[in-house]
Amino acid sequence: MKVLVKRLRKGVPLPRYMSEGASGLDLFAALDGQEVLIPPGRWALIPTGVALAIPPGYEGQVRPRSGLALQHGVTLLNPPGTIDADYRGEVKVILVNLGTEPFRVRDGDRIAQLVIQPVLRVELEEVDELPPTSRSGGGFGHTGR
Repeated sequence: MKVLVKRLRKGVPLPRYMSEGASGLDLFAALDGQEVLIPPGRWALIPTGVALAIPPGYEGQVRPRSGLALQHGVTLLNPPGTIDADYRGEVKVILVNLGTEPFRVRDGDRIAQLVIQPVLRVELEEVDELPPTSRSGGGFGHTGR
């Protein structure tokens, strides 16, 4: 499957798989030679410098990079971020610093992963009652630890 990608600024790295078996394409910070400092407990919107044309019936899921989370406490504020097939704007990533030290995002840093997934669209049917299950309304830890 082909996904069309457009560089929005010269020299911006395109998303790419970093290994043969990778499911996610790495996304890079496009900061025009600048840096962004994210203090602990804060977040920042980081541009990638690319726009995509995802085929109909698919979505892009922006997911955290495990290394950033483990080594720095930096992850996504809204994982997974969703890129709809009809969106053509710049892909941006909301990074949040859950660590104890300020985190510096540099131009060209790998900041997230992009996974392309099929989307199943459903038809909703409004009803007065839902069919019962053995679980029914239990939630938020009701099944134990």
